[in-house]
Amino acid sequence: QVQLVESGGGSVQAGGSLKLSCAASHYTYDSYCLGWFRQAPGKEREGVAGITREGNTKYADSVKGRFTISRDNAKNILYLEMNSLKPEDTAMYYCAASWSVVVSLQPGDFNYWGQGSQVTVSS
Repeated sequence: QVQLVESGGGSVQAGGSLKLSCAASHYTYDSYCLGWFRQAPGKEREGVAGITREGNTKYADSVKGRFTISRDNAKNILYLEMNSLKPEDTAMYYCAASWSVVVSLQPGDFNYWGQGSQVTVSS
């Protein structure tokens, strides 16, 4: 069982930046693919960014060039650096872990989820 705890969310004005962190409590953390997802009220959960254990990444088109996913396997921490934030980025952000070795942005491919961290971007 992998436990994931997000932190770093908050409120920011459009054009600002935030960095989310996700701490994992499992000794085999570095064997998992990891991802960031978000869900706005009334909308489905969508994949934002994913990263394999080797560091290969994948991004949703809506965040390419603005968001950066990274992982520190020594510290069991996943990051999401978000720049040039827009009001449409407002959502609850979740980190997730997958047994798959292929990076994915599909929620159904992930096995463990954090509790979420709210990001609010005002115009």
